[in-house]
Amino acid sequence: MANFRGHVTTSGVLGVGYGVGATMLGGFTPMQGALAGCLTAVGGMLPDLDLENSTPSRELFALTAAVAPLVLMPRLMHWGGGYEGAMFLAVVIYLVVRYLGATIVGKLTVHRGMFHSIPALFIVAELVFLGYRSDQASTRFLMAGAVAVGFLSHLILDEIFSVQFTGIRFKLAKSAGSALKFMGSNVFANLFSYALLCALTYGVLIEGGWMRSPVADEGRGLFQQVQRAAESLRR
Repeated sequence: MANFRGHVTTSGVLGVGYGVGATMLGGFTPMQGALAGCLTAVGGMLPDLDLENSTPSRELFALTAAVAPLVLMPRLMHWGGGYEGAMFLAVVIYLVVRYLGATIVGKLTVHRGMFHSIPALFIVAELVFLGYRSDQASTRFLMAGAVAVGFLSHLILDEIFSVQFTGIRFKLAKSAGSALKFMGSNVFANLFSYALLCALTYGVLIEGGWMRSPVADEGRGLFQQVQRAAESLRR
């Protein structure tokens, strides 16, 4: 298994390449490229959030708690109704992720469980897509893709380090196959992961404009009925 420093170095290098490529080839602004590069580096550390009571886990939760409000800041400004409200929500998010989130993850997960999986990769990417506020879907995909690239680098590196060379032959460690997987050994964790993935995918399809929300359609129809009723009363 690759150590924490190896994951940080790999995702950091990938982040530089991802950010530069987004700016030079993708037509994104330098600031967008820089943010995407940082998210790639952070994504490469996220699978190790399931390391309970470890130094990497504490550092990761502290980093995630600090980065999450920054990524959500445009939405926080909207939800909070101004600067003060946004700052209040940012502090609440930091405390929830830093302490409550760490406690919940530590109690409900095991290392190399569904946190190290392909579904978890898509879940994290979709959370970033839904959380990042931008009028351009391409920018949201850029940020979601950045986290996905970093996350995937972690999984691949773990699988690479699970292959041991003894000088005569290759030998697979017990951890082989536990990172790049679609299902784990815990049935509840599998069901929860795929239920969450389906819900987030539905949200992405709605937000991306590929699917119409039936709730929004019903609300729009009700609003139109009220408008027509009001117009008839004026007559």
